[in-house]
Amino acid sequence: MSLLVCLFGISKMAGADGDDSLYPIAVLIDELRNEDVQLRLNSIKKLSTIALALGVERTRTELLPFLTDTIYDEDEVLLALAEQLGNFTMLVGGPEYVHCLLPPLESLATVEETVVRDKAVESLRKISQEHSPVDLEVHFEPLVKRLASGDWFTSRTSACGLFSVCYPRASNLVLFCSHLHFRTLCSDDTPMVRRAAASKLGEFAKVLELDYVKSDIISLFTALASDEQDSVRLLAVEACVSIATLLPQEDLETLVMPTLRQAAEDKSWRVRYMVADKFSELQKAVGPEITKNDLVPAFQNLLKDCEAEVRAAAANKVKEFCENLPEDNREQIIMTHILPCVKELVSDTNQHVKSALASVIMGLSTILGKDNTIEHLLPLFLAQLKDECPEVRLNIISNLDCVNEVIGIRQLSQSLLPAIVELAEDAKWRVRLAIIEYMPLLAGQLGVEFFDEKLNTLCMAWLIDHVYAIREAATCNLMKLVEKFGAEWAQNTIVPKVLGMANDPNYLHRMTTLFCINALSEACGQDITTKQMLPVVLKMSNDQVANVRFNVAKSLQKIGPVLDSKYVVVVIAKLDVFYLQ
Repeated sequence: MSLLVCLFGISKMAGADGDDSLYPIAVLIDELRNEDVQLRLNSIKKLSTIALALGVERTRTELLPFLTDTIYDEDEVLLALAEQLGNFTMLVGGPEYVHCLLPPLESLATVEETVVRDKAVESLRKISQEHSPVDLEVHFEPLVKRLASGDWFTSRTSACGLFSVCYPRASNLVLFCSHLHFRTLCSDDTPMVRRAAASKLGEFAKVLELDYVKSDIISLFTALASDEQDSVRLLAVEACVSIATLLPQEDLETLVMPTLRQAAEDKSWRVRYMVADKFSELQKAVGPEITKNDLVPAFQNLLKDCEAEVRAAAANKVKEFCENLPEDNREQIIMTHILPCVKELVSDTNQHVKSALASVIMGLSTILGKDNTIEHLLPLFLAQLKDECPEVRLNIISNLDCVNEVIGIRQLSQSLLPAIVELAEDAKWRVRLAIIEYMPLLAGQLGVEFFDEKLNTLCMAWLIDHVYAIREAATCNLMKLVEKFGAEWAQNTIVPKVLGMANDPNYLHRMTTLFCINALSEACGQDITTKQMLPVVLKMSNDQVANVRFNVAKSLQKIGPVLDSKYVVVVIAKLDVFYLQ
């Protein structure tokens, strides 16, 4: 009721004093109770404006209680409210009064909608840093305790995310209680709570003393990694990365590795998928010795897993895994243990597995060196360039530069260029597009003579492709080639062919001529643009197709700044004619 009185007071002041600046505030407050959800959302998003108008005291005593009492609303409104309250510290009077924000956020942390709870927890974590140690113990700790022991699982899941932020500044008694509460949540009857606890286990471990990690966290980690629900077990794998980084090397083998081995062979493919997805991080956390003895066999098994999703996740980590192997026997491990699995994956039955491998396999060339790349990897690259799946071909094309750095462009052109030329006419336009985008780099590495002999015709053919995106990319490609090979090369090789398209019966090709002129004019320079390109553009101004004439006007505008100044008058006159038409 007090807020409504406040609304009436503001409205009265706005009317009596003629102060129109207060009226919008009155409208915003009124909208907080409007039946229209969109109006309530609009008002919530401008809550800081209302708080500023009310002042810090009335915000604490009237606005916050009102928001707490009317917390049952549409999820979209509650989400906006949870976000706003995280930035409210100064609007309630600063850190001294920040605890006033806890009641509405506590209510939001118990609602059914997950995204609202998560945002409320995020805001609670944020304002916890603004509590003094005394206020943290008097106000924040009891809130965490209430949430952790709540009747509904929603409050208990929210509590899991708050232990790590208040633990570092708590007293000994509170620390003891935190351990007990977190342990209880890890063995909660509700899977959703255990899942939340597992997701925050690693984060909580990072703020604990090492002794507690060994005595408490390891036992909780082991229990969660053996949980009956695979959704809990897979989150325990994520916690494993954080826990492993905290432990001394001598403790990893006894405290962590038995559980990790178990997870890598878990009956649920989702758990094995998580192990594969986190493999590089696990590898860094456990160190080179355990990697060599335990993780290499585990990685082999994941690359051969019966589930395609697991193989794809492992294939995606091949390059990273190989890079992080100990240098003294990296090549031997890759050639003996990893490469045979990679060769099998190249012909995998699942296209997602092959695509994941294709996105990283080129990176192996920099690790294995020139001889191994030529002997062992090039045949795999060639096989993937000819794969029936366009995404596989696309991923190989996109990473060709990795191989070029190792074996050189001559070897690359002899081995892979025929396949690349074949892909330039691929039925899938995205594959053709990838080839075009790679062409300037390839041309620069091949040199002008080799390019003119092998690839020039290909680049010109793209200009008349039936897909607009290809024609557009081909135009940009020509501009980059001219920048690389120079204006003289363009005048002798490119420009005559482009200008010849101005007489093509297909109006789309004639328009491509104009697009090319627009792109090439600056790169070719004033002389070529004025003497060779301008006459063609002016001639095309009489084209029968209106769209071509329209693009002629745009081209004249584009090339105008490049032209010799005495020809600018001609361009202006022609543009005036277009205007009169």
